[in-house]
Amino acid sequence: MAETRQDTPPGELHWYDLPDDEAHEDTAARPHETRTTGLPREGRAAGLGRAVRRAAVNSTAILLLLAAWEILPRLGVVDRVFVPPLSDDLVAWYDLLIGGQLPEHLQASLARSLAGFGLAIVLAIPLGLLIGWYRPVADFLTPLLEVFRNTSAVALLPVFTLILGIGETTKIAFVLYACSWPILLNTISGVKTVEPLLIKSARSMGLGPVRLFQKVILPAAVPTIFTGVRLAGAYSILVLLFAEMVGAKAGLGYLILDTQSSFRIPDMYAGIITISVLGLLFNLLLVAVERRFSTWRTT
Repeated sequence: MAETRQDTPPGELHWYDLPDDEAHEDTAARPHETRTTGLPREGRAAGLGRAVRRAAVNSTAILLLLAAWEILPRLGVVDRVFVPPLSDDLVAWYDLLIGGQLPEHLQASLARSLAGFGLAIVLAIPLGLLIGWYRPVADFLTPLLEVFRNTSAVALLPVFTLILGIGETTKIAFVLYACSWPILLNTISGVKTVEPLLIKSARSMGLGPVRLFQKVILPAAVPTIFTGVRLAGAYSILVLLFAEMVGAKAGLGYLILDTQSSFRIPDMYAGIITISVLGLLFNLLLVAVERRFSTWRTT
């Protein structure tokens, strides 16, 4: 990684090229540099300049997409009936917000998504820890898990509907099923890939099984577990749309399908924009929580 960083010109180095440790080293080094040079204002200005340049570089692709969305329909390159300019979609979004329809659908989707996502965390993490730590449990459950992990959640939606009906229970159970797999599999992987030297060292210091699990296994597995949680967070939004397109009378999925069938195209894009922003904010929240619980890696 160090060789890659040396070979890459400073202006082309992105945040995703850096491991977390290096990123925190950079941020931790700034106060030290400021103290040694005695130029705090210049240091803060330089840091602010780097942050602005990095934000500008990272936002370029999004800005180009939004510009194309606004300009191409107006130039007639794409049919504005099916792809209205972005400004028209934002006006439709604002009208839905003021009219109260968007908050109503957003609230319904959030309640279902968070319920299924929360249940998946509560159930999948303990099960994953159990499977990853105890070999007999893994040997017993792995064949069953392999069968269901390769079965698409969307393919099982009719089964959920037949068994649980078309009410809220089906939608929450559907989100729960889809979110459980990334959390479960990453938790198992996180436990199984703990550095054996750490375990041997902890045992040599006299740690019992419970303390070993609490002090070594679980903290070492947290980053991998949170990777699964973040994936599940994205799934909780994606699969919910499928569930809300079947037998729902509220929710962003229902809003998108209803506006598409009634040819209210700007309203349909307003729903899609809301879904995208919601997924982005949800992911940022999970990243912040992950950093909060993974601070030991940088201390």
